[in-house]
Amino acid sequence: MSLKSFLEQMENRKEVLHIEDEVSPNFEIAYIMKSFSDNGPILLFEKVEDTKTKIAANVCGTRRRLCEALGVEQHQLYQRLLEAWRSPKKPRIVDDGAVKEVVEEPDLLRIPVLTHFERDAGPYITSAVVHAKSLDGTTENVSIHRFQVLDERHLAIRLVPRHLYKLWQMAKEAEVDLDIAISIGVHPAVMLAASSPLPFGVCEFDVANTLLNDNLRLIKCKYVDAYAVADAELVLEGRISATKEVAEGPFVDITGTYDIERKQPVVEVVNVMHRRDYVYQALLPSSTEHKLLMGMPFEAAIYEAVSKVVPKVCAVNLSVGGSGWLHAIISIEKQLDGDGKNALLAAFAAHLSLKHAVVVDSDIDVFNILDVEWAIATRFQAGEDLLVIENVRGSTLDSSANQETGLTTKMGIDATRPLSKPKEKFEKARIPASKRVEELTRKLHSL
Repeated sequence: MSLKSFLEQMENRKEVLHIEDEVSPNFEIAYIMKSFSDNGPILLFEKVEDTKTKIAANVCGTRRRLCEALGVEQHQLYQRLLEAWRSPKKPRIVDDGAVKEVVEEPDLLRIPVLTHFERDAGPYITSAVVHAKSLDGTTENVSIHRFQVLDERHLAIRLVPRHLYKLWQMAKEAEVDLDIAISIGVHPAVMLAASSPLPFGVCEFDVANTLLNDNLRLIKCKYVDAYAVADAELVLEGRISATKEVAEGPFVDITGTYDIERKQPVVEVVNVMHRRDYVYQALLPSSTEHKLLMGMPFEAAIYEAVSKVVPKVCAVNLSVGGSGWLHAIISIEKQLDGDGKNALLAAFAAHLSLKHAVVVDSDIDVFNILDVEWAIATRFQAGEDLLVIENVRGSTLDSSANQETGLTTKMGIDATRPLSKPKEKFEKARIPASKRVEELTRKLHSL
């Protein structure tokens, strides 16, 4: 299961837009990507300036495409992810794979890495799936990280204090560099698994293999002690330095604002493998694709957590307006007043970066912001239904949070119907319609 096989699948569904005009990886491709960011097609740039390599973009840009990648309907998505998290299965390690067609000395400047926004520190790899393991080999981690291209052989990696950071710290204490494999151009299931909030010690490649029905294959890297996706388009073998750091950034993150410049570790690339006609996979920071990949696994985590405190969770949306990260809308079927606030508390516990959350009834479409706003307008009273939690850990991506301590104030809105009041008072008025007039209306709208 590969990126190429998924592109072929989407080609058959007419979901791929081929761009034949020559474009530059310096801003031009990013500009076009941004114009197609919202539920747009996959973009395949056929002619990229100064290279023969094609670029695929917006691969995971819609919920529908991600569901098709996993072979599920949208209402089955969370359950599919949760089942894979609970039942990870080791993939096969193979001696050969398509990514080993070409093995060569590193020259990162030959890869058409994009420069996205005008104040970016330089070209950035943004779709990199990184594998690393502890020095004793007992703990593995796979995660997505951004890499700033420094020169032909060196990158700067942004390490947020999570699992890869912990492995790097363990290597630093032993005064050795940390081996990593960077896979670029992989099946969307691998991207989703690498974005999942799993416990330290659970290997995301195992989760991806479950999502792919035991069809993921890995190869052992030649020069580093790490594994890469055998069917990837491009693999970089490297080592995160235990001692060398450089200024990394500024760079645009998921909120569409610039992340600060900070000291980050240097990665030395020691080997490159790729398909003979490899496609470079690009991901535009702050795009809908970025928000879906980063947020959708946390929707599943919120769904699971809230399901433990209320009778039924109908849907979860980490909204685009909240950058796919800071705002959640959750619809539930409640049985008792108080269920809404319990749902809010569970959501905040499941996703620590969550800043604002709204809980609505099952008759409200969480993906229709007008519907959600109507629920707030007609079912919410600030004096009774507002939950405010002060001085708690928030997200480093929130520009308004305390930049020194990272503390923030979180707000929950219970916009569910109060059960103590007549149900009819909170129902939307309906106009009865026969099948004949429904069909007539559909025809009129199709004109």
